[in-house]
Amino acid sequence: MSKQDIQNIWSVFKREFLSYFNSPVLYVIVVIFLLAAQGFNFMFGRFLEQGNASLTQAFFFWHPWIYIVLAPAVGMRLWSEEHRLGTIELLMTMPIAPWHAIIGKFLAAALVWCIALALTFPVVMTVFYLGDPDPGPIVSGYLASFLYAIGCLAVTSAVSAFTRSQVVCFIVSVAFCILLTLIGYPGIIDSLVKSLPASMESAVRFVAYLSFMDHFYDMTKGVVYPRDVLYFVSVIILGLLITGQALRAKRA
Repeated sequence: MSKQDIQNIWSVFKREFLSYFNSPVLYVIVVIFLLAAQGFNFMFGRFLEQGNASLTQAFFFWHPWIYIVLAPAVGMRLWSEEHRLGTIELLMTMPIAPWHAIIGKFLAAALVWCIALALTFPVVMTVFYLGDPDPGPIVSGYLASFLYAIGCLAVTSAVSAFTRSQVVCFIVSVAFCILLTLIGYPGIIDSLVKSLPASMESAVRFVAYLSFMDHFYDMTKGVVYPRDVLYFVSVIILGLLITGQALRAKRA
C-alpha cells in the first residue's frame, strides 16, 4: 500500500467519521448500546448475584444479541445514503480507487463501535473493585465483542451496496446477522445433533462453524485461537469484496 493509498483512505475515513458526529446517529446508537449492555448485564445477567468476578456470562454473553440490531443500524447508511442522495457517482468519479472509499467508510463505522466498547469501562472497573479477576478473559472478551460487531458491520456494508433504502438494508442485514448467530447457537446445535441421524452430525457441525457464535464464545472465555480471529477477518474481507463488486456492477 503506497503513501497515496493511505492518504486517500484517510480522507474518506475522516469525512465519514465526522459525519457521524454531525448527525444524531453516533450518539443515539452509543447510548442505546450502553443502556442495553448494562441493562442485560445487571438485570438478566444478574452480574451482582453471580458470585464471581467474571464478565463472560453476565456481560459479553448478551453482546451478539445487541449487535444483530445495532450494527446494521450503524452500517445501513454506508452506501444506501450515497445511493439515495446521488453522491455515489460523485464519490466514484473522485481521483481515488473504489476500495479506498470502501475501506475508509468501513473503518469509520468500525471506530464507532470501538468508542462504544471503550465507554463500557465502568463495568471493568466494577469487576476489579469487587474481586480479583483474570484480565485474560476480559481482554479476549472485548476482542471477541469488537470482531463480532465489525463482522455484522461488514455484512451490512455488503447489503448496503445493493440498495438505496436504509430501511430495506436494515431489515435484510438484521436477518443475515440473526441467521449467522442462530446457526451456531449451542442450544440449537445440540438439539439438531440429538434429533438428526448420526451421519448428519458432521454437516451440522460444519454449518455451526460458519456462524459468528461458534467463534465468539471461546474467545470470551480467554481462549483466542488464530482460526477464530481468521474467521472474523475472512468475513470482513468477504463483505468488503462483495461491497466492491456491487458498486462496480452499479457503475457498469
